[in-house]
Amino acid sequence: MTHPDPALALTELEFKLLNCFQRDFPLLARPFSALAEQLETSETQVIAHLQCMQARGLISRVGAVFRPNAIGASALAALAVPVDRLEDVASYISARPEVNHNYEREHRFNLWFVVTASSAARLRAVLRDIEDVSQCGAALVLPLQEDYHIDLGFDLSARSDKKFSFATTASSARERPAVPVMLSVAEQTLVAALQNGLPLVSRPFAALGLPEPESIAMIARWLDDGVIKRLGVVVRHHELGYRANAMAVWDVPDSVVSEIGQAIAATGRVTLCYRRARQLPNWSYNLFCMIHGKDRTEVAARIGALAEICKLDPYPHSILFSRTRFKQCGARYASLPEVAHG
Repeated sequence: MTHPDPALALTELEFKLLNCFQRDFPLLARPFSALAEQLETSETQVIAHLQCMQARGLISRVGAVFRPNAIGASALAALAVPVDRLEDVASYISARPEVNHNYEREHRFNLWFVVTASSAARLRAVLRDIEDVSQCGAALVLPLQEDYHIDLGFDLSARSDKKFSFATTASSARERPAVPVMLSVAEQTLVAALQNGLPLVSRPFAALGLPEPESIAMIARWLDDGVIKRLGVVVRHHELGYRANAMAVWDVPDSVVSEIGQAIAATGRVTLCYRRARQLPNWSYNLFCMIHGKDRTEVAARIGALAEICKLDPYPHSILFSRTRFKQCGARYASLPEVAHG
């Protein structure tokens, strides 16, 4: 078995916890006991190792990854920031609780961030505030139109030369962005509790502010409905050795973008693939992919292979390698006081 990075010195138990339970987390009163049974160890050991790996920064949380726009609203945005102001502007944006990802990338629009808010109105207000304070001109705001593959699960046993490095299941059918669900007060309570992940205790579903059976049933329903994309261990890929990533974008005719996006997702070579709105005249690209690897050369090779397999060469494209990771965490929906209003 190949560990993601020998320098991490993961034990066999730690490796299995990271690699085998990124999805399909057991919806049982004592889920860590169920994991322990599979791993032939104790519940106490499972919880202790997860706590340790979270403290080491190897995992973000154990919990839910919500489908974009299924609750509240989110958008990818970018600013063209003068280099001498980049640190200050990035610091301000990262300090916003609504921002969960914030990266410097190689492009004229060099600061890319994701904003998630409890409502579309709140999202617009946050973006206006960012534009007003940053004084970098109008932001690119690129709403999601179709998702072909959004998972960000990592197969840590994959060799760097393996054909498919990420054991994620590509969507077999295209998925349009979800209409925000109307949340009851109880559902708002559960979403707010899940933002930070499940408590690493024996009975985590009993510690979410609702009766344990109600929490389990609600999460199960959200999984069935696609509101939650994945429930399990959420790893921090950079800390696990995948230190290079690029956002590859293409300008594809609208008539074929869905077909091409699904073909890309089916290759298993990308961690994210989706269609976003163009913002002319500053941004003509509508097909987005995220590719992760252990170094820049590996990522570039993956993009080249992807372009060849999916016959992408005829389409204008750009590759935006990440330079600086200013912030990366799970999406937050604040206290969700207005989420029930969509």
